[in-house]
Amino acid sequence: MTFYEELQTATERERADLLAAPIIRAAMAGEAGLSAYVAFLAEAYHHVKHTVPLLMACGARLPERYEWLRQAMAGYINEEMGHQEWILDDIRACGGDAEAVRAGLPAIPTEVMVAYAYDTIQRGNPIGFLGMVFVLEGTSVQLAHLAAKGLRDALGLPEQAFTYLTSHGTLDVSHIQYFESLVNRLDSQADRDAIARCARVFYRLYGDIFCQLGGEA
Repeated sequence: MTFYEELQTATERERADLLAAPIIRAAMAGEAGLSAYVAFLAEAYHHVKHTVPLLMACGARLPERYEWLRQAMAGYINEEMGHQEWILDDIRACGGDAEAVRAGLPAIPTEVMVAYAYDTIQRGNPIGFLGMVFVLEGTSVQLAHLAAKGLRDALGLPEQAFTYLTSHGTLDVSHIQYFESLVNRLDSQADRDAIARCARVFYRLYGDIFCQLGGEA
Protein backbone atom coordinates (compact mmCIF):
# COMPACT_ATOMS: atom_id res chain seq x y z
CA MET A 1 0.00 0.00 0.00
CA THR A 2 1.37 3.42 -0.94
CA PHE A 3 1.41 6.25 1.57
CA TYR A 4 -1.38 8.01 -0.32
CA GLU A 5 -3.54 4.89 0.00
CA GLU A 6 -2.66 4.70 3.70
CA LEU A 7 -3.68 8.35 4.06
CA GLN A 8 -7.07 7.67 2.48
CA THR A 9 -7.64 4.73 4.78
CA ALA A 10 -6.49 6.59 7.89
CA THR A 11 -8.91 9.46 7.26
CA GLU A 12 -11.94 7.48 6.10
CA ARG A 13 -14.07 8.19 9.17
CA GLU A 14 -13.29 11.92 9.22
CA ARG A 15 -14.03 12.19 5.50
CA ALA A 16 -17.40 10.48 5.99
CA ASP A 17 -18.24 12.90 8.81
CA LEU A 18 -17.47 15.87 6.56
CA LEU A 19 -19.58 14.56 3.69
CA ALA A 20 -22.50 14.05 6.08
CA ALA A 21 -22.78 17.80 6.76
CA PRO A 22 -26.39 18.91 6.07
CA ILE A 23 -25.38 21.72 3.70
CA ILE A 24 -23.36 19.31 1.54
CA ARG A 25 -26.23 16.85 1.32
CA ALA A 26 -28.62 19.69 0.50
CA ALA A 27 -26.33 21.01 -2.25
CA MET A 28 -25.97 17.58 -3.82
CA ALA A 29 -29.73 17.14 -3.77
CA GLY A 30 -30.36 20.60 -5.24
CA GLU A 31 -32.06 21.75 -2.06
CA ALA A 32 -29.63 24.42 -0.81
CA GLY A 33 -30.84 28.01 -0.97
CA LEU A 34 -29.14 31.03 -2.48
CA SER A 35 -28.17 32.49 0.89
CA ALA A 36 -26.47 29.21 1.84
CA TYR A 37 -24.50 29.17 -1.40
CA VAL A 38 -23.37 32.78 -1.03
CA ALA A 39 -22.44 32.10 2.60
CA PHE A 40 -20.34 29.13 1.45
CA LEU A 41 -18.59 31.33 -1.13
CA ALA A 42 -17.87 33.95 1.51
CA GLU A 43 -16.16 31.42 3.76
CA ALA A 44 -14.33 29.94 0.76
CA TYR A 45 -12.97 33.41 -0.01
CA HIS A 46 -11.70 33.80 3.54
CA HIS A 47 -9.68 30.61 3.44
CA VAL A 48 -8.71 30.47 -0.25
CA LYS A 49 -7.04 33.88 0.00
CA HIS A 50 -4.56 32.23 2.37
CA THR A 51 -3.62 29.39 0.01
CA VAL A 52 -0.68 31.15 -1.60
CA PRO A 53 0.67 32.69 1.64
CA LEU A 54 0.43 29.28 3.32
CA LEU A 55 2.26 27.56 0.47
CA MET A 56 4.96 30.22 0.62
CA ALA A 57 5.30 29.85 4.38
CA CYS A 58 5.45 26.07 4.14
CA GLY A 59 8.04 26.14 1.36
CA ALA A 60 10.21 28.49 3.39
CA ARG A 61 10.21 26.14 6.38
CA LEU A 62 11.02 22.92 4.54
CA PRO A 63 14.47 21.42 5.25
CA GLU A 64 17.04 21.15 2.48
CA ARG A 65 16.33 17.46 1.91
CA TYR A 66 12.91 18.52 0.62
CA GLU A 67 14.18 20.90 -2.03
CA TRP A 68 12.29 18.85 -4.64
CA LEU A 69 9.07 19.47 -2.71
CA ARG A 70 9.81 23.18 -2.37
CA GLN A 71 10.16 23.38 -6.14
CA ALA A 72 6.85 21.57 -6.58
CA MET A 73 5.19 24.06 -4.24
CA ALA A 74 6.60 26.96 -6.26
CA GLY A 75 4.78 25.65 -9.32
CA TYR A 76 1.62 25.12 -7.33
CA ILE A 77 1.77 28.72 -6.10
CA ASN A 78 1.66 29.98 -9.67
CA GLU A 79 -1.47 27.94 -10.36
CA GLU A 80 -3.28 29.08 -7.21
CA MET A 81 -2.55 32.80 -7.51
CA GLY A 82 -5.67 34.97 -7.52
CA HIS A 83 -8.27 32.23 -7.13
CA GLN A 84 -9.96 34.16 -4.34
CA GLU A 85 -10.97 36.74 -6.95
CA TRP A 86 -12.86 34.04 -8.85
CA ILE A 87 -14.93 33.53 -5.73
CA LEU A 88 -15.77 37.22 -5.47
CA ASP A 89 -16.84 37.16 -9.13
CA ASP A 90 -19.16 34.25 -8.33
CA ILE A 91 -20.66 36.21 -5.45
CA ARG A 92 -21.33 39.13 -7.79
CA ALA A 93 -22.99 36.79 -10.30
CA CYS A 94 -25.28 35.63 -7.48
CA GLY A 95 -26.26 39.23 -6.75
CA GLY A 96 -24.19 39.32 -3.56
CA ASP A 97 -21.98 42.09 -2.22
CA ALA A 98 -18.48 40.89 -3.03
CA GLU A 99 -16.75 43.95 -1.59
CA ALA A 100 -18.55 43.49 1.72
CA VAL A 101 -17.22 39.92 1.79
CA ARG A 102 -13.71 41.13 0.97
CA ALA A 103 -13.84 43.66 3.80
CA GLY A 104 -15.60 41.33 6.22
CA LEU A 105 -14.42 38.74 8.70
CA PRO A 106 -14.59 34.97 8.38
CA ALA A 107 -16.82 32.84 10.54
CA ILE A 108 -15.06 31.41 13.57
CA PRO A 109 -14.65 27.87 12.11
CA THR A 110 -12.96 29.33 9.03
CA GLU A 111 -10.67 31.49 11.14
CA VAL A 112 -9.75 28.51 13.31
CA MET A 113 -8.94 26.32 10.30
CA VAL A 114 -6.68 28.97 8.78
CA ALA A 115 -5.01 29.61 12.13
CA TYR A 116 -4.33 25.90 12.58
CA ALA A 117 -2.71 25.79 9.14
CA TYR A 118 -0.34 28.63 10.01
CA ASP A 119 0.36 27.13 13.43
CA THR A 120 1.20 23.76 11.88
CA ILE A 121 3.76 25.42 9.62
CA GLN A 122 5.28 27.80 12.17
CA ARG A 123 5.15 25.78 15.39
CA GLY A 124 4.77 22.16 14.33
CA ASN A 125 6.07 20.15 11.41
CA PRO A 126 5.59 22.23 8.24
CA ILE A 127 5.17 19.08 6.14
CA GLY A 128 1.91 18.53 8.02
CA PHE A 129 0.38 21.33 5.94
CA LEU A 130 0.07 18.80 3.13
CA GLY A 131 -2.77 17.35 5.19
CA MET A 132 -4.76 20.50 4.43
CA VAL A 133 -3.97 20.19 0.72
CA PHE A 134 -5.16 16.57 0.81
CA VAL A 135 -8.45 17.51 2.48
CA LEU A 136 -9.36 20.58 0.42
CA GLU A 137 -8.40 19.22 -2.97
CA GLY A 138 -9.73 15.74 -2.32
CA THR A 139 -13.07 17.16 -1.22
CA SER A 140 -13.17 19.41 -4.25
CA VAL A 141 -12.62 16.48 -6.61
CA GLN A 142 -15.41 14.51 -4.93
CA LEU A 143 -18.00 17.25 -4.73
CA ALA A 144 -17.35 20.31 -6.87
CA HIS A 145 -18.94 19.36 -10.19
CA LEU A 146 -21.88 17.52 -8.62
CA ALA A 147 -22.58 20.32 -6.15
CA ALA A 148 -22.34 22.95 -8.90
CA LYS A 149 -24.83 21.06 -11.06
CA GLY A 150 -27.26 20.56 -8.19
CA LEU A 151 -27.08 24.20 -7.16
CA ARG A 152 -27.34 25.51 -10.72
CA ASP A 153 -30.43 23.43 -11.39
CA ALA A 154 -32.03 24.45 -8.11
CA LEU A 155 -31.20 28.16 -8.11
CA GLY A 156 -31.42 28.98 -11.81
CA LEU A 157 -28.15 30.90 -11.70
CA PRO A 158 -25.85 31.39 -14.71
CA GLU A 159 -22.69 29.36 -15.12
CA GLN A 160 -20.71 32.50 -14.20
CA ALA A 161 -21.93 32.00 -10.63
CA PHE A 162 -20.07 28.68 -10.34
CA THR A 163 -16.58 29.51 -11.58
CA TYR A 164 -14.89 28.47 -8.33
CA LEU A 165 -16.64 25.12 -8.04
CA THR A 166 -16.42 24.06 -11.67
CA SER A 167 -12.85 25.23 -12.25
CA HIS A 168 -11.59 23.64 -9.05
CA GLY A 169 -13.38 20.41 -9.75
CA THR A 170 -11.34 20.17 -12.94
CA LEU A 171 -8.06 21.62 -11.71
CA ASP A 172 -7.99 19.58 -8.54
CA VAL A 173 -8.24 16.27 -10.38
CA SER A 174 -4.77 16.90 -11.79
CA HIS A 175 -3.62 18.47 -8.54
CA ILE A 176 -4.60 15.48 -6.43
CA GLN A 177 -2.86 13.12 -8.85
CA TYR A 178 0.28 15.25 -8.58
CA PHE A 179 -0.13 15.39 -4.79
CA GLU A 180 -0.29 11.59 -4.73
CA SER A 181 2.98 11.31 -6.63
CA LEU A 182 4.66 13.77 -4.26
CA VAL A 183 3.59 12.28 -0.92
CA ASN A 184 4.46 8.77 -2.10
CA ARG A 185 8.07 9.96 -2.30
CA LEU A 186 8.18 10.79 1.42
CA ASP A 187 10.26 8.22 3.31
CA SER A 188 10.15 9.75 6.81
CA GLN A 189 7.60 8.06 9.04
CA ALA A 190 7.49 11.13 11.29
CA ASP A 191 6.57 13.32 8.30
CA ARG A 192 3.98 10.83 7.10
CA ASP A 193 2.46 10.74 10.58
CA ALA A 194 2.35 14.55 10.66
CA ILE A 195 0.43 14.66 7.36
CA ALA A 196 -2.04 11.99 8.47
CA ARG A 197 -2.70 13.67 11.82
CA CYS A 198 -3.17 17.09 10.22
CA ALA A 199 -5.47 15.63 7.58
CA ARG A 200 -7.72 14.20 10.28
CA VAL A 201 -7.80 17.57 12.05
CA PHE A 202 -8.45 19.49 8.82
CA TYR A 203 -11.36 17.22 7.92
CA ARG A 204 -12.91 18.11 11.25
CA LEU A 205 -12.17 21.84 10.94
CA TYR A 206 -13.36 22.01 7.33
CA GLY A 207 -16.46 20.11 8.33
CA ASP A 208 -17.12 22.69 11.05
CA ILE A 209 -17.29 25.37 8.34
CA PHE A 210 -19.99 23.46 6.49
CA CYS A 211 -21.88 22.63 9.69
CA GLN A 212 -22.15 26.29 10.66
CA LEU A 213 -23.76 26.89 7.25
CA GLY A 214 -26.34 24.20 7.91
CA GLY A 215 -28.99 26.59 9.19
CA GLU A 216 -28.88 28.92 6.17
CA ALA A 217 -31.96 28.92 3.96
